[in-house]
Amino acid sequence: MKTLEQQLTQYARYHRSKRNLYTHFVGIPLIVFAVICLFARVVFPLGGIEFNGAYVAVFLAVLYYLRLSLPMGLMMAGVLSLLIIAALPIAALPVLGWLGFSLSVFFLGWVIQFIGHYFEGKKPAFVDDLAGLIIGPLFVLAEVLFWLGWFSSLEKHIEQHAGPMKP
Repeated sequence: MKTLEQQLTQYARYHRSKRNLYTHFVGIPLIVFAVICLFARVVFPLGGIEFNGAYVAVFLAVLYYLRLSLPMGLMMAGVLSLLIIAALPIAALPVLGWLGFSLSVFFLGWVIQFIGHYFEGKKPAFVDDLAGLIIGPLFVLAEVLFWLGWFSSLEKHIEQHAGPMKP
């Protein structure tokens, strides 16, 4: 399995334009929220407790994030848990409302993503490596943490291997 540094550096190679990065700050959270809304509607009982698909998907994603980085994994667990809480009322809507909202947000998120990649002049990272789909949310978190002055050694590693951020 690739390390945190390897995963984020590979993803960063497709995201060196600030305009592309800014679109990802909007697009990726929209896509993740839409997916959680879609999964939250799938409910199944297990040992007398009802679970939904969002709990399972987030649990698996968080396990992966924790394997890459304990502090970032815990932060992602918090963020994704808040998104589940926000998604539960959407999942409780009538089918057309739930599906219409979720798919609209999903589509909007991808439109914003592709606009960013137009600015960048590069294809999205997941085209070459499907792991980019799960690394994208972690990349957004990492960039926010870099702006806050945290994980500066990781930021330097990424810049050394992926190149500097362009305006």
